[in-house]
Amino acid sequence: MILQTRNSFKCYGNPYVMQDFFEIDRLLEDLAKIYSTACATTWFKLARIKPMPPEFRAKVVEFMEHFEYTLSTFPKAPEIDEFRDYARKILRIEIEKVLEGNNKEVEKRYKYFVDYN
Repeated sequence: MILQTRNSFKCYGNPYVMQDFFEIDRLLEDLAKIYSTACATTWFKLARIKPMPPEFRAKVVEFMEHFEYTLSTFPKAPEIDEFRDYARKILRIEIEKVLEGNNKEVEKRYKYFVDYN
């Protein structure tokens, strides 16, 4: 039986116990800030384009979606599929924040990019 706790899944009645996903939670919360905005900014610099906010957000999301590949490399098992579903749900939430302009770090990075480059 798998029970969802606040930020993890616990598997009972199975020798394999799912661990807390704290690290993945933090990674997904910061994915846009640390990885995706850096990639998007570099992409626009190399292309010599000053994007509008929706363009910049879309490029950030494009890089965030690369995390799907990472999730696909985890082993296949029912418990791990639960983890993968959990991570995808968090990723979708973070992507929506970016697309709606509600990720302060992405908005700050965009402003800095267009103001100083």
